[in-house]
Amino acid sequence: QAQLVESGGGLVQVGGSLTLSCAASARTFSRLTLGWFRQAPDKEREFVGRISYISVAYLADSVKGRFTISRNNGKNTLSLQMNNLKPEDTAVYYCAASLGIIPTRPDEYNYWGQGTQVTVSS
Repeated sequence: QAQLVESGGGLVQVGGSLTLSCAASARTFSRLTLGWFRQAPDKEREFVGRISYISVAYLADSVKGRFTISRNNGKNTLSLQMNNLKPEDTAVYYCAASLGIIPTRPDEYNYWGQGTQVTVSS
């Protein structure tokens, strides 16, 4: 079992930066693959990136070069540093945890946070 709680969302201007955090309560946190997804209104949940238990990160092309994923296994936390934000980054962002190795689809993730809103204004 794992519980995930996101924080750090908010309103930011185009070109600005924001860091999302996800605090997890899970005895096996260090062995889980962690991911970030986002969902804009009337759109499907979209994969943003993931980081393995040994901190190998993979980002979607749409955010590569602008977003960075990191984790701290000692503190059971996951972070998403977002730079050069664009209006199309506006969405509810979710952190998720998976028992899989290279999960990309939402159905490959076992645990989810409640989401945090990110709004990028132009």
